[in-house]
Amino acid sequence: MRCLVALPAVAVPGRRSQPNLKPRCRSTHVAILGSCRCGRRHLLGASSTAGLLHLVNPPCLAAPAIDPDVMLQRVHPARPGWYEKLYATAMDKGMVSYEAEIAQYKSNLFSQLSVEGKNILELGVGTGPNLKYYASADGVNVIGVDPNMYMEEYSRAAATSAGLPSSNFTFRRGVGEALPAEDGSMDAVIGTLVLCSVKDTDMALREIKRVLKPGGLYLFIEHVAAAGVYPSAAVHSLISCSFCPPVDGSFLQFVQGALDPLQQFVADGCHLTRKTAENIEQAGFSSLSLNAVHLSSAYIISPHVYGVACK
Repeated sequence: MRCLVALPAVAVPGRRSQPNLKPRCRSTHVAILGSCRCGRRHLLGASSTAGLLHLVNPPCLAAPAIDPDVMLQRVHPARPGWYEKLYATAMDKGMVSYEAEIAQYKSNLFSQLSVEGKNILELGVGTGPNLKYYASADGVNVIGVDPNMYMEEYSRAAATSAGLPSSNFTFRRGVGEALPAEDGSMDAVIGTLVLCSVKDTDMALREIKRVLKPGGLYLFIEHVAAAGVYPSAAVHSLISCSFCPPVDGSFLQFVQGALDPLQQFVADGCHLTRKTAENIEQAGFSSLSLNAVHLSSAYIISPHVYGVACK
């Protein structure tokens, strides 16, 4: 599914051709660069004794519903050390071409974030490829969350390279279903290529909203199922190429479905067929700017959505 021709953003009648990432209340905007080939569970039920204890000592409202370390072991227990170390190395070395192509979209996305003196949580911080876009501002404090302990070395190096003092960067092993942060404590939450591998997408989105301050921003880039790129059929009908099938054609959809079990096994729980755009749209943010793009270097994960949601 390599794209040799980058099409200009499709002009939707009555809208600007360039995607506006600034959140607008109750609206969704979609833009796309074409891909054309013309020539990361449900919780176990609490025991009755635990229930009585909650009545006597209700949980603190400024904490997750469950201890983040407990949730980590439930939904993402540690893999063998060799696997996690190998995976971290592969992410560091194997994403070079992807990061080069996505750079323009990240630059535009993170330009919407004024981070000076802000508290930011990055979910799925990984090797820290996003830190260079926002971590150089004065007074910014970053919590990098990832279930893989071997990501810390890489993300700390990336933070240092971005000019972020080591005292301003905290790495925590954790998962999206129970973020290690208090209610309303974050000015922004960032997540790129992470909702594909959480166990419960909707729970992770609820956690993102929980830790955000009122008016806080959620910035995201996610790969999605080929058939789930576009928020509406009306917009989908406007995006086509007269010389080739639509970019979310049945072949890519078939390939993603066929390879999804293998992808989950080899890529640390990554799913190819999630309609993440729909989950974000239905999460109840006060405003949302949503855009779609196909990346030629991403092959079977080429369909992406990106944007900004406001709590």
